[in-house]
Amino acid sequence: MSERLAQPSQVKYKRIVLKLSGEVLRGKGSDPIDPQILEDICRQVKVAHDASVEVCVVIGGGNIFRGLQGSQRGVDRTTGDYMGMLATVINSLAIMDCLEKIGVSCRVQSAIPMNQVAEPFILRRAIRHLEKGRVVIFAAGTGNPYFSTDTTAALRASEIRADIIMKATKVDGIYNKDPKKHADAVRYDQITFLDALKQRLNVMDSTAFSLCLDNNMPILVFDLNAPDVITRAIHGEQVGTLVHA
Repeated sequence: MSERLAQPSQVKYKRIVLKLSGEVLRGKGSDPIDPQILEDICRQVKVAHDASVEVCVVIGGGNIFRGLQGSQRGVDRTTGDYMGMLATVINSLAIMDCLEKIGVSCRVQSAIPMNQVAEPFILRRAIRHLEKGRVVIFAAGTGNPYFSTDTTAALRASEIRADIIMKATKVDGIYNKDPKKHADAVRYDQITFLDALKQRLNVMDSTAFSLCLDNNMPILVFDLNAPDVITRAIHGEQVGTLVHA
């Protein structure tokens, strides 16, 4: 424990929610969970944990099943969303297993009761785990259909009073227009919530964004594939785009 508490003053954020899309685990192959990518992510989480940062993780399930895609194939939307929530549990257990193998104590808390594989989400228990130096992984979304894992991250971050949501994506920040289609697209280092709304920038879905706006919860959007990006972010280096009040 003494090693973990050795350098708390060097980090900018004390308590973070790391939001990952399920797709980041897939890699280039057909396997929904690429072992090397999983290990790389968990090692960055470990570095943050060892720097005395209290880390929560919210991961999507799009590498396995996405509710919206299911509805396009004839699956009822509510049923599809529950299937997607179960996919997030699979991803959460994979992260838990990998973290524990590299020496990081963690807990999975599920919004859908499944006591044999995860704890139920209980706010005070989650905060206690963080205070004891455990990584907490929030699984199964909010437990309700029609809500994304972006909304889960915004809700849980507000509940635990996190310092920031770190949204790891496949792009290196927020642009004024799609950089894949427009060579003159400009990336923002920082932008306010109101400016993002006015420009209709796709930071998060509208429900999640509204929660962050109402609760003054900053969002850092960055490219997960950049070298040591989580480590650099927790130390306050300029990475990606910061959305703030």
